[in-house]
Amino acid sequence: MTRLILVRHGESEVTVRRIVGGPRSCVGLSELGRAQAQALCDRLVASGEIAADVLMSSAYPRALETAQIIAPALGGLEVAIDAGLGEHDPGPDCDGLTFEEFVERHGRPDWESDPHAVTFPGGETVAEFHHRVGLATSRLLREYSDATIVVACHGGVVDAVLRQALKTAPTGIFEVHTLNTSLTELVHVRPGRWRLVRYNDIAHLAGLPPETPRRDVATAAAD
Repeated sequence: MTRLILVRHGESEVTVRRIVGGPRSCVGLSELGRAQAQALCDRLVASGEIAADVLMSSAYPRALETAQIIAPALGGLEVAIDAGLGEHDPGPDCDGLTFEEFVERHGRPDWESDPHAVTFPGGETVAEFHHRVGLATSRLLREYSDATIVVACHGGVVDAVLRQALKTAPTGIFEVHTLNTSLTELVHVRPGRWRLVRYNDIAHLAGLPPETPRRDVATAAAD
């Protein structure tokens, strides 16, 4: 069995600045985001609950910085980067826009209906994003069978993995609100069978200030 532990990155600068934060405009974590990641590191050192074999990250600075902060708690594993685990790419025309600029130019996107619809002009559709994440997840299972894999990634990636693993609708039906530096754990029992162990585990954030609230308009890229 393969143990897959998804860590949403800490609070990002693009979220604080209300920017559509794709791979071109991401500049890493906010001060609070670094504190959140350190709190997770401290928890993992104290608990020893994760004996990781592999530490992966998306190529986004906010995910990579999170992975680097928690690496000492995972035996100092080197961080391997897989761009396939990146957040929903808004494309070059939308990446870096403020939320207000995005709405003014393109209106409010419909994330709930057709996964093939254009939500980010020039960027990925939801279907394309989910396909990319699905390929990356399958690659992890092939390359690290029977290992414990920790992945520093994004809220949208957690959503995509859950929907695919649990064989649910690609859009709509339900909403998951994945919090900064939360742990989501799944076990790949056998081909076609997953076990959800935990979702949104943020016990380590007790005592820290709340994260900056997100807005619906560009949640996919800001995650």
